[in-house]
Amino acid sequence: MTIKIVTDSLADIPQDLVQDLDITVVPIYILFGTESFLDGVEISREEFYDRAFNGPVHPRTSQPTPQDFAKAYERLAPKADGILSILISSKLSGTYNSALQAKQAGDYPCPIEVVDSKKLSIAHGLIVIKAARMARDGKSLQEIVTAVNDMIDRVRFLVLFDTLKYLAKGGRIGKAKSLMGSVLNVKPILTLREGEFVPVGQVRNRNKGIDKLVEFVKNAGEIEELSVLHCNTPEDAKNLAERLDPIFPKENILLATVGAGLAGHSGPGVIAVIIMAKK
Repeated sequence: MTIKIVTDSLADIPQDLVQDLDITVVPIYILFGTESFLDGVEISREEFYDRAFNGPVHPRTSQPTPQDFAKAYERLAPKADGILSILISSKLSGTYNSALQAKQAGDYPCPIEVVDSKKLSIAHGLIVIKAARMARDGKSLQEIVTAVNDMIDRVRFLVLFDTLKYLAKGGRIGKAKSLMGSVLNVKPILTLREGEFVPVGQVRNRNKGIDKLVEFVKNAGEIEELSVLHCNTPEDAKNLAERLDPIFPKENILLATVGAGLAGHSGPGVIAVIIMAKK
């Protein structure tokens, strides 16, 4: 049984895991004015950070086209018993719709399932990783789809922003818009609900915000998977993983960085914890 797993570059899965688990990543497009780059292919994370945070042009993103997904499906399908695409929340990007259109428009020699993760970044990346491990272990397409739909409901996400201005610029602010009036005075804490950013609190400084992330993990109950996500602050991420070690072994905590697709919306300094609760 050969099941192929497909996702988008917004999943922010570390490259070593992408390769080890044979995950196919369809890149989004990064736009600086009239210049267009394939995320992770034509522009590195470091190059993106430099241009996004130090340059004069604010980046925009564009979803992969249906043709981009069709090319991936056409390449994988002849040697697969099934393909599963797991994509960023359809409320945050049109990527899911592109993947679905590619499925509906093509005539492929194996079944294809397309799932809206209702998450973003490594919150949906964790689901992709678990699905890829199931595929490696020989599980059927339907077994993996059923497990993925269950996992979606068990993944929770809490993120500390230094500022909401980048999220507002990128049009991804959702229900967090209510915090904009005090954005200069506080560090907002947000979560995802039904695929949209929702404010859950605010703190006066970064240290208090990181304390809130630790408290969130402490109160999470039994944890199956845990990730710490950051944007350009690797030391903060390592220190947070150390603090979480008594709750969840630090060697099992996945450290991930916000990719080019989302860094332009989040801005520098973002740090988050993502948990997958045990069933």
